[in-house]
Amino acid sequence: MKLLNILLQTPAVNDSVAATKIQTMTDSVKASVDAIANPDSIAALTPDKVWGGIKNFDWGGVVTSLSSQLISLGLRVLAAILIFYIGKLIINKLYKILLAILIKKDVDRSLSTFLLSFIKITLLFLLIITVIGVMGIETSSFIAIFASAGVAIGMALSGTLQNFAGGVLILLIKPYKVGDFIEFGTFKGTVKEIQIFHTVITTPNNERIIIPNGGLSTGTINNYSAEGYRRIEWRVSLAYGDDVQVARNAIMNILNADERIIKRESDVHEIEESVINTDTVEEEKLSWWRRIFHRSRSKAAEWKAAQAERIMQKLPKPDYTPTVQLEELADSAIVLLVRGWTDSANYWPVLYDVNERIYEQLPQHGLNFPFPQMDVHLQNN
Repeated sequence: MKLLNILLQTPAVNDSVAATKIQTMTDSVKASVDAIANPDSIAALTPDKVWGGIKNFDWGGVVTSLSSQLISLGLRVLAAILIFYIGKLIINKLYKILLAILIKKDVDRSLSTFLLSFIKITLLFLLIITVIGVMGIETSSFIAIFASAGVAIGMALSGTLQNFAGGVLILLIKPYKVGDFIEFGTFKGTVKEIQIFHTVITTPNNERIIIPNGGLSTGTINNYSAEGYRRIEWRVSLAYGDDVQVARNAIMNILNADERIIKRESDVHEIEESVINTDTVEEEKLSWWRRIFHRSRSKAAEWKAAQAERIMQKLPKPDYTPTVQLEELADSAIVLLVRGWTDSANYWPVLYDVNERIYEQLPQHGLNFPFPQMDVHLQNN
């Protein structure tokens, strides 16, 4: 009512006709409010009074207000739909770009699938929140609800989330890959699958072991397949009095006769160099800005290759020559330490084959393998 009185006093309504209409509307509204507030006055209402109030009501103002609100709502809805479709197109484009990058970087398939799904869902969620805000709906309550739900889920699944984070780290850092033979604690086996929450290995006895990634990401892992070559050690016990040089020559002949054992440095086919991705596209066919990017990328690759070469020069290189050394003078035997290098894939076959040949051929050179025994001397009193 105060608002109407103020409007009556402003110059905008100086017109006597407009002022009379507004006053009439004001009186009608006051009468209606008084009738509702005072039940005793309801009896005083007559059809003529009701019809007069309806007749004098400003229906044009109501229609104008409703039409303006509907137009405003329609514009907001159209803007929200337009923003949603444009945002969806941008999200799909970013999805394809990220997929191409992950494929080019040779990221693990399980990790790339998870990352792409997570990024797409997050972007869609932000897009929906934006669309809701454009339509005029308050979004702070939605954000608070999702934040509270996230905290509750995180507290309930703390162990699972730790395994999830460990799986992401393993797939990114790659301390091992599928097909590697690893040792973790008391478990040894070949990696069969690297999942987001667990790693599946198969033991030499064909036992399937599932290890949580949380422990693998923070524990000590022995990866036997990480290097291209492995050193094998044999310990041969000989009786006291046997000729060490004869034993050394016999064992060296066994090692030299096996083609799987590396004899000298030149037999090593492993090339310690970083892989440089070169672009075969001719610079003349590229635009000027792509030529600048291509040259910058080539310089970066050359710098990385130079850095890798300097690092490799500082690292100590192993001696691949087979050796036979006298390691220990034990209580009942002398112990020879035999060392030889071979491909990681040939580790176990070479180990077993050389064991068998040592046992078969050393006695042919007059060498004896001692074994624990006890001499008993009897004396007659």
